[in-house]
Amino acid sequence: MDAKRQAAVVGSGPNGLAAAIVLAQAALDVEVFEAQPQPGGGARTADITEPGFHHDLGSAVHPFAAASPFFQSLPLQQHGLEWINPPAALAHPLDDGTAVMLERNLDDAVSALGADGPAWRKLMGPVVEHWDELIAEVFGPVPLLPRHPFLMARFGMRAIMPATTVVKMFPTERAKALFAGIAAHSFLSLDEAMSSAFGILLGAAAHVVGWPIPRGGAQSITSALCAVLALHGGKIATSRRIENLAEFNGKIVMCDVTPRQLLKIAESHLSERFKRLLRAYRYGPGVFKVDYALNAPIPWKARECARAATVHLGGNMEEVAASEAAVRHNQIAEKPFVLLSQPTLFDASRAPAGKHIAWAYCHVPNGSEFDMLSRLEAQIERFAPGFRDTVIARHVFTPAGLQRVNENLVGGDISGGVLDLRQFLWRPTSRLYGTTARNIYICSSSTPPGGGVHGMCGYHAAKLALSHLR
Repeated sequence: MDAKRQAAVVGSGPNGLAAAIVLAQAALDVEVFEAQPQPGGGARTADITEPGFHHDLGSAVHPFAAASPFFQSLPLQQHGLEWINPPAALAHPLDDGTAVMLERNLDDAVSALGADGPAWRKLMGPVVEHWDELIAEVFGPVPLLPRHPFLMARFGMRAIMPATTVVKMFPTERAKALFAGIAAHSFLSLDEAMSSAFGILLGAAAHVVGWPIPRGGAQSITSALCAVLALHGGKIATSRRIENLAEFNGKIVMCDVTPRQLLKIAESHLSERFKRLLRAYRYGPGVFKVDYALNAPIPWKARECARAATVHLGGNMEEVAASEAAVRHNQIAEKPFVLLSQPTLFDASRAPAGKHIAWAYCHVPNGSEFDMLSRLEAQIERFAPGFRDTVIARHVFTPAGLQRVNENLVGGDISGGVLDLRQFLWRPTSRLYGTTARNIYICSSSTPPGGGVHGMCGYHAAKLALSHLR
């Protein structure tokens, strides 16, 4: 392979940086181009409420980053990345003043769940036991011939089920609520096929790698990736918007963008049929996000919520399911399911002494302009009376606001496109990372394995490009 072969990467999110690192490791001359003044895409941290309050602009809790086979192969800890694992992975408070806790250790979780414990072990145990083999399969393109067919078949039988079916294995409402909240990360209605996949993977991840937060915020993940890229000679140009890929003629081009952005910058390079397929790509629901600067910790009724960095606010399973079903039917939920992160309970560096931050979002229809602030905060107050009294400042991101700070978040979709059964196997097209232009590849979360901070989309796209070079 020609050591002087040049590659350009459009976008510096975790997938773009992963692709750049793989190409740079293969001795290509690599430069990353980022439209924003700060690299990172969905993994950035900034002071957006008050000085000294360091908020994550996108992702905040990172089980998939900690589990990523590619990230694990890199010396990220040597470049400042430090994972913090709270005592409990997740808290799900209920109206009776208690909270269902997802403990880190599987045995502890089984014990804490009481009557639901045996069913939780039956569901999560096999995944935890075979985690390394399973995650290698799940974090790649859907294989025609999986390396572990019986393991994948066993996982797939449950993963393809609706979450509303899987929860029937739990005898009490507590574990049903817990699993429903985790499955809601899928952005699917909980009675849809595939909605259980996220519940099972994220639930098992809690017992293997935890639901950790990076010290200092998500930017520390990006900074570590940038440092590794620099070690291999890669460069990053920020505030450098790419309008047309024609300027990269003769180079390998990796695009950490969704189909809509790819059409904009590469239209003249793609076949008409391929462009039709990209235009048909479907985006999923958006999010309405609020970042808070607080003068005190959140005053949870269930004090055990302070043992977790992540809190799910949605009450019982039926309420969570109703919220997600409304959004999937392009409606606004009366009582939205809220996902909340409280990192300063475990990382004091994120706020001035004695102060705190929180990050919360709920799902809304793609591109929604409805102001969800009062409904979102009502859910927090429901389980933490007096929360509003702790607020020093807040910053609201509507779906349009999120898209302004990260163009890949089309209509507020943080997953790179809906991940339902129709769009699961071939994402965004049957070419996966490839296009009809021999030198242009797509490496965003719109490719397998999909959304989340893990870099595996970029890794697989870059490996495909290298195989074509060879």
